[in-house]
Amino acid sequence: MRVSAVVVSHGSATDVAALVPLLEPQVDELVVIANVPGSVPAGMTAIENARPLGYAANLNLGFSRTAGEALLAVNPDTRPEPDAVATLADFMASRPRCGVTGPRLVYPDGRPQASRRRFPTVIGTIVRRTPLRRVLPQRRHYHLDEPAPVEPVQCDWMLGGFLLLRRAMLDELGGFDEGFRLYGEDIDLQYRALRAGWERWYLPDAVVAHAHQAVTDRRLLTHQTLWHWAGIARFVRRHPERLRAL
Repeated sequence: MRVSAVVVSHGSATDVAALVPLLEPQVDELVVIANVPGSVPAGMTAIENARPLGYAANLNLGFSRTAGEALLAVNPDTRPEPDAVATLADFMASRPRCGVTGPRLVYPDGRPQASRRRFPTVIGTIVRRTPLRRVLPQRRHYHLDEPAPVEPVQCDWMLGGFLLLRRAMLDELGGFDEGFRLYGEDIDLQYRALRAGWERWYLPDAVVAHAHQAVTDRRLLTHQTLWHWAGIARFVRRHPERLRAL
């Protein structure tokens, strides 16, 4: 299974410089998108946007310039272990209805990162996006009360920092919804995948370090918070049946 990777950088030239030497040997094709000037190291070949695009639009752009059977969406602040991509791709190739595979994400210091999650509920969303989260941790949402998987497991959705996506699934679903500027496009895609009968698998043997700033979890009111709420609103408009999930 040929793998094409797309890295979207919004002013993250230093991260891109550190990531590309780790990622390039693992994939068959690599496209880097510079969303704003100064997003890639000097001399690096990249698609340079005339104006900034949302993350979903950038991924669709990158995927349209590639030919792999599997498409890897990569954040610049990730650092894959040497066999991470092969582990994800080999598993996907072994299961015809596997549309998404995701690795075990860890913080740079090795601490586990809760990248395997349940689809959002009304109450859970209110808690996570308000000060209530400081007193009501969403352990079920993050699978924190379960033993950490040691074998591949199916899940609702996985954090979009490093995801392998089957091109046939993306073609069927029409790619990412470009109405999401930032935040929510990964949940939306994987929810539509579920409804179309595509499997989403978490693979603990594929390990990727991810800095994951999580600005919306640390600060209550930022531009990112507003974009996050806009993403939530769009998800609900697109999938109103989720309002029944308390």
